[in-house]
Amino acid sequence: MLYPHDIEQKLGFDKIRDLLKNHCSGELGKRNVDKIKFSPNKNLILKLCNQTEEYVKMVEAAEKIPSLNYPEIDALLYKIKVEGVFLETEEIANILKSLKILHSWSVFFKSKAEEYKEISALGENIQIDQLLIKKIDNCIDAKGQLRENASPELRSIRSEINKNERQARKTLDRVMRDTQKSNMSPEDSSLTIRNGRLVIPVKSEYKRSVRGFIHDASASGNIIFIEPAEVLEINNDLKELSYSEKREIIRILTELTDEIRIHKDSISHGNRFLGIIDLIKSKALLSIDFDASVPSLSIEGDIEWIGAINPILKMALVKQGKEIVPLNLKLDRQKRILLISGPNAGGKSVCLQTAGLLQYMYQCGLPVPAIEGSSTIIFKDVFIDIGDEQSIEDDLSTYSSHLKSMDYLLKNANRGTLFLIDEFGSGTDPQFGGAIAEAMLEQLAKSKSMGIITTHYNNLKKMADAHTGLSNGRMRFDVGKLEPLYQLEIGKPGSSFALEIAGKIGLPKSLIQSAKKKAGTDAVELDRLLTELEEEKKFFEEQGKKFERQNELLEKTIKNYKDLQSDLNENKKEILNEAKIDAKNLLKETNQRVENLIRKIKENKAEKESTKESREEVRKFEKEIKLEKVKKKMQEIKVIGGAIRIGDLVRVKGQQSIGEVLKMSKKDVEVSFGDLKSKIKLVRLEKVSRGTVKKIEKEQSSPIRGININERKANFHPDLDVRGKRAEEALMILVGFLDNAILFGAISVRIIHGKGDGILREVLRQELKSFKEIHTFNDEHADRGGAGITVVKFH
Repeated sequence: MLYPHDIEQKLGFDKIRDLLKNHCSGELGKRNVDKIKFSPNKNLILKLCNQTEEYVKMVEAAEKIPSLNYPEIDALLYKIKVEGVFLETEEIANILKSLKILHSWSVFFKSKAEEYKEISALGENIQIDQLLIKKIDNCIDAKGQLRENASPELRSIRSEINKNERQARKTLDRVMRDTQKSNMSPEDSSLTIRNGRLVIPVKSEYKRSVRGFIHDASASGNIIFIEPAEVLEINNDLKELSYSEKREIIRILTELTDEIRIHKDSISHGNRFLGIIDLIKSKALLSIDFDASVPSLSIEGDIEWIGAINPILKMALVKQGKEIVPLNLKLDRQKRILLISGPNAGGKSVCLQTAGLLQYMYQCGLPVPAIEGSSTIIFKDVFIDIGDEQSIEDDLSTYSSHLKSMDYLLKNANRGTLFLIDEFGSGTDPQFGGAIAEAMLEQLAKSKSMGIITTHYNNLKKMADAHTGLSNGRMRFDVGKLEPLYQLEIGKPGSSFALEIAGKIGLPKSLIQSAKKKAGTDAVELDRLLTELEEEKKFFEEQGKKFERQNELLEKTIKNYKDLQSDLNENKKEILNEAKIDAKNLLKETNQRVENLIRKIKENKAEKESTKESREEVRKFEKEIKLEKVKKKMQEIKVIGGAIRIGDLVRVKGQQSIGEVLKMSKKDVEVSFGDLKSKIKLVRLEKVSRGTVKKIEKEQSSPIRGININERKANFHPDLDVRGKRAEEALMILVGFLDNAILFGAISVRIIHGKGDGILREVLRQELKSFKEIHTFNDEHADRGGAGITVVKFH
């Protein structure tokens, strides 16, 4: 049971429906959005959520999802219920398009049935007659036009029409040339059509000089349009052929319609399936938009929203350039009812509405914008009392309408009820309004129902602290700045900060002091204590954050020390052995080169040019030795396991540049490579040991973290040749190549993979689809390599 009738408008779910419709491909999907209903059925909710999650996985896995650009065919299927009625060519083309889309989905699910079980199950009973598709396809082309060879008779008729038209045109051209030579037709005139017949323009004074049938005259009467006698018979034949063509077309269309009519029910069932898939797709895309997830069902009967956001509010704030503050909220069977207090415009009503909207979305089978780990239960009834419900027609004031709503709730509330009440007890004398609200709250507590209430009444705050099943909550407030923080804190009541806000906006101090006296000592003292509590809370929070930062730094330092110590112990012996071998080999090679150089100098009798060349060769060898040392050191960097976190050192798999993690989302990581910041997929990164990095930097007396952009840009070439590479190796090279191309602002690049069996080309092109920076990719021109080269263009 839902109360009131406009609950969706009050919670904002009507706007969620609009967002879903924006993601639908067809009208059938949009109509299905309108059919979404709140459900207390656990199995149905789980099924709907699982379907949406599966489609999200399909999108994130970059599957080749079939098209959902299906036409509207419901009216066509209804039309052919009447025997003898036939569909037009364009209408049959739409039926064919729908059948082909159905077939592609059927093929997709057959290959992916194990991966996407819930969605695949929807298409189990779809029956597609391949012969029907083939028959229609043989008659109607890709443009929705009837083919020339739809039937032998039609082919023969159209061939005869073309023949007669050519003959008529030829004859008319000849007559036209003759009349122009004789000055009977205007010199700049040409053939035209009147009443569906080809005619020639003739000057009115010569109309009796040209034999034929007069069809029309110009507005001035100076020109007469005559169909020459030479083409009268041909045109009559064309007219008859045109009638024959229409009769044959109707016969073909009637025959195709009769075939479609036989399969009408199965086509209708398939069309409904496309509409359902369209709905699931819209829910999945909306989930991706809001980073939504499916909450778990609590066995204990608790509700816990972690990092929850109101999607409608988020969209509004994004337009204003503001960020939303996530909501953390918990209700359990011991603390079933939460009373939220705090200043006006502090976010109390938003908390209420967010909790209600998320619960409503979930019970409509939609994932909700909350962090994984959130949990909830399923309610049979949802009751809300938000906003002004006064009614002139029913002669109800605001307070009377609230009382009427509360009467309905008290009569129907039970263990399966969720209620949300804004400004509980307001709208009348505070003394009596507060007392009535307290009595109602006692009854609601006895009903075992769960709910959230916002209020300013102190008697309700005191009751929540003392009564079983109730708890206080407050909206945090920055007392120093006198600004709301929009953060919910459960366990303590909040102050309205009315006197503080009054002082901030400039009301006289004498007036505020007078107000304090009138409010009474107890009320002012309670408000003072709540204010001090808020200040102390803020102070200790800041101290706590400070200690957390210091503790984090300490733990990081200890970890780095342990890593370094561990690396030294593990690699000490190995490094010494390798160093001895390298030194021995280097010494041997150096001696050989020196001996060769000495011999060369002696042989050339120490000529100036020869000596210079020898010195250059020594310098080149020195550079090679240094470069080899750097490469060897980079290979010594230890890759370590474990989750990647902010502050860790990482590198792209298969590359050497070391960077530090700055920010993280679910799948993307922002990494700093020196002065360069880049977003990289998490799966493409590997975590490296900070100890080994520091050690190498110390030995080299230079940092290895960062990227020499100028050097890489100078060495970058827009052609990549991966011929002869294995698919795995080629993919790794391709990813690094595309990263550089995007980084350096390349407009286009070429990937040379060869033709062969086309397997390497297909693997590489699948990877290209995952880069959103890529605009198009196609085969190179046939003269420049054709299918053996893929040309990639960037946005």
